[in-house]
Amino acid sequence: MPKAPSRSAVIRTALRELRVQLALLNHHVGYQLSLKDAELDCLDVLARDGALTPSVLARRTGIHPATMTGILDRLERGGWIVRDRDQVDRRRVTVSVVKERSAEVYQLYRGMNGAVDRICADYSPAELDLIAGFLQRCAEAGQASTDKLAAS
Repeated sequence: MPKAPSRSAVIRTALRELRVQLALLNHHVGYQLSLKDAELDCLDVLARDGALTPSVLARRTGIHPATMTGILDRLERGGWIVRDRDQVDRRRVTVSVVKERSAEVYQLYRGMNGAVDRICADYSPAELDLIAGFLQRCAEAGQASTDKLAAS
């Protein structure tokens, strides 16, 4: 009789499947908006973290700074972002999302957000705290693994 997979193996498999499904969702959202995956990632980081310099955005998304310039050029031409120059140091630029355009993105994620809300309704507040903590720790482990690979 074959041995049942460990709980952690089942969870790793579920996380892998979730990663694939979210990547597919993001790809379809990007297609609907005529945005490449990296452009959508940049918009997501900017929407979450607020205005950033291009170099900080490049680090947070893992995109080479030279590539970031082209991405920001395309996003700016599409009306997705604005670049603001510092009035004191004109070389310093920050990038921020155009809030009016963000509604287009959120609209396409409405189905998934609603599904997550319905799933969460089946759990107690204590269970949701546990799940949220688990997912945050997994994200931190992913960040640490990414940092380690990037440094090598």
